[in-house]
Amino acid sequence: MMAVNRYRVKTRAEGGNRSAKLVLSLLESPDKLLGTILFGNNVANIAASTLATVIGLRLFGDAGLAYAPLALVFIVLVFAEVAPKTYAAVNPERIAFPAAWVLAFLQIALLPFVWLVKFFSNGILKILGVRVKTQGDALSHEELRAAVNESGEMLNNSHQEMLLRVLEMEKVTVEDVMVPRANMEAIDLDDEWDEIVEQLATSHHTRVPVFQGSVDNFIGIAHIRKLFYLSQMGDFNKETMIGMIREPYFVPENSSVTHALTNLQEQRRRFGIVVDEYGDIKGLVTLELILEEVVGSFTSTAPGLDDEIKAEDGGTYLVSGTSYLRDINRQLQWSLPTDEAKTVNGLILEYLEDIPEAATCFRLGDYVFEIVQSRDTSVHVARLHNLNQA
Repeated sequence: MMAVNRYRVKTRAEGGNRSAKLVLSLLESPDKLLGTILFGNNVANIAASTLATVIGLRLFGDAGLAYAPLALVFIVLVFAEVAPKTYAAVNPERIAFPAAWVLAFLQIALLPFVWLVKFFSNGILKILGVRVKTQGDALSHEELRAAVNESGEMLNNSHQEMLLRVLEMEKVTVEDVMVPRANMEAIDLDDEWDEIVEQLATSHHTRVPVFQGSVDNFIGIAHIRKLFYLSQMGDFNKETMIGMIREPYFVPENSSVTHALTNLQEQRRRFGIVVDEYGDIKGLVTLELILEEVVGSFTSTAPGLDDEIKAEDGGTYLVSGTSYLRDINRQLQWSLPTDEAKTVNGLILEYLEDIPEAATCFRLGDYVFEIVQSRDTSVHVARLHNLNQA
């Protein structure tokens, strides 16, 4: 009764199984249930002890008083305790469902005795400062994670990974998944009109941010398909384009992705501009980026872009400075620190407190970093090696 999987029993009860409903009903009052079970258990043990003593005396005389307890302990342990309870623990539902009907009858028949036992036992516990309260069935965050990890063959690996990612989403902020400001593909209204049209025609995105002069002078979001519909109508110029630009929706960088997802859904938006505490633009986040936190990457890389993590001979990896540490940890099963820095470049600059030159090497925990290519303000490419995988 105590070993049954309550969630499986609940599922069967919701499906109309009367035995499952009765098991759940009995488990709602574990003190009453234990009182009934232990009453039967103790009556059986005491009766067996008395019977064994009588048999021992009749067969062996006074010596039987010594033989009877030894034989009874063995018989009770094997046939009444270890064997049946091990079988019941391995097959809890097979035993609990039929036993529930017997226990329900006994609970009613023995109600006065069970109530008396419950009264005195709970009173003693209360004196000792123990509150008798049935624990709820709700699982904590860590218990849910453990349940998913231990699901084994009940869930395939992809579903298991998705569930674990859902549990992690509350800890992931918008800053962790956003496209940084430096990598944003955006349109500058101060550019020549022909350049703007060319940029729209070659863009790999459906929606593109629009600014004027500086990214800080943000105008809004342009929907490329709608703009090209205007071009087919012969009424496509900078003025009509500005009229089609939608006001941006701003998202604080420290918002969790679950909160951002809810807000984007409520606002019916697929796109948000990420801002810091001073209101400065930090980057952008899309529904696609948030959903990839659950299902993984499901879009192909835009033409002209190489993979940011490239395996080399000898167990080393070439990574872009803009690669997210979380992505590296997830793909390579590493544990690079993500408390402060979000990218490889950020981690290197945080550790060295300087912009390193090419060929600079250092060790951080179990990981060796080698700067392959650096720019004036950042690390462009680095080589990483996990010493535990040597």
